[in-house]
Amino acid sequence: MTKSNVREAALDVLLKVEKNQAYSHLLLNQTINTHNLAPRDTGLFTEIVYGTIQHQKTLDFYLSPFVKKPLGKLDDWVRLLLRLTVYQTVYLDRVPERAAFYEAVQIAKKRGHKGISGMVNGVLRSLQREGLPDPDSINDPIERMAVKYSHPEWLVSRWTEQFGEERAARICRANLEHPKQTARVNRTKVTVEEAVALLEEDGYEAEKSTIIPDGVIVKKGAIAKSRAFKEGYLSIQDESSMLAGYALGAEQGEAVMDSCAAPGGKTAHIAETMNNIGRLEALDIHQHKAALINEQKNRLDLDLINAKVLDARKAGEVFEEASFDRILVDAPCSGLGVIKRKPDLKWTKSAADTVRLGKIQLDILQAVWPLLRPGGTLVYSTCTVDRDENSTIAASFLEKTPDARPDEGMRDRLPEKLQQVCKSGAELELFPDDFGTDGFYIHAFTKMSSC
Repeated sequence: MTKSNVREAALDVLLKVEKNQAYSHLLLNQTINTHNLAPRDTGLFTEIVYGTIQHQKTLDFYLSPFVKKPLGKLDDWVRLLLRLTVYQTVYLDRVPERAAFYEAVQIAKKRGHKGISGMVNGVLRSLQREGLPDPDSINDPIERMAVKYSHPEWLVSRWTEQFGEERAARICRANLEHPKQTARVNRTKVTVEEAVALLEEDGYEAEKSTIIPDGVIVKKGAIAKSRAFKEGYLSIQDESSMLAGYALGAEQGEAVMDSCAAPGGKTAHIAETMNNIGRLEALDIHQHKAALINEQKNRLDLDLINAKVLDARKAGEVFEEASFDRILVDAPCSGLGVIKRKPDLKWTKSAADTVRLGKIQLDILQAVWPLLRPGGTLVYSTCTVDRDENSTIAASFLEKTPDARPDEGMRDRLPEKLQQVCKSGAELELFPDDFGTDGFYIHAFTKMSSC
């Protein structure tokens, strides 16, 4: 595939994301497989798609002075072509400006007409001649931060209110960084050292995580194509997501429920900590997602997992009260902690989503709580950094549940470096700028024998 075709493919994906609210990571994989992209093209293609979505507000700020009408009035494909071209020239060192401009004009000729290609050429040449506008010239601090770090203003305003201006800026900056490629080692099969050695033997550049005992960081090579992954020695998972398994602390022989389990990454980790001995019910509301749990189970040889299609809010209709030692509620959430991996999230989510999802989270917590035995542990986790979904829901749950108490022992179950950032023994609020992981939230509760 030529570089021009790579850019056209990137433009097609960006159009689908914008028009259909499609998930960029799914479209990327689909396009890479459909077009059978070579590894060298896959890198540029992925970079253009993710980078353009990630930096779109900053790119629009750069482009606006050079377009006669508002950017929103342009045809979608023209606006996206301008964005992806400026993204390459501003953020990618290895792409010559003249090549990016030339190919943008050729694509404009092919998809539009001479007038449009002339407009695209004129905008790009004007920007080249006059230079990029400076976001620091914006007076309003929220708007300035939103443009500088390419986030929606409502989100910057919300995080500034919740965490302060300095922390909000650090979160936004961290969200623009490339995510680490990490994996969790299946210690029922190999040690971390053996997994790293196997990866290196196969040409991967890998090392142990410095914060998670089960974690591996792969700096070169695609984990999903490795022999270690295919043999079930590894699972792709962010380091922050591995913390839910540590916080739960399940032991072999116990009865455990993962109430919102798909695609099964945390379920598999729990099974591994149980040494594949015990009972592990993995629920998900969707049939096709429950199938993903079984894929993990089979690849990793974790027989104790029992995937079940069931809405966690109806779990009491299937399971007896007090029948589980531990329950994980990795609740549906806005995902605002994983923006660096899924940048389209920040443009599609709204404040209303956090309210709607917070209610679902609380409903699930209250529905599964009766299924926990006295003295048992329930862990509530999300991959968002929004307090209306996290600490607010945890506080509301405690208020509505007389026999629930914060499980102060959670801190001791976490890896040592993470213990330092625990707000209390029972609560962990992890931000993307803390250790370079995704943003994540965990709160552990224990059930009193009587109240």
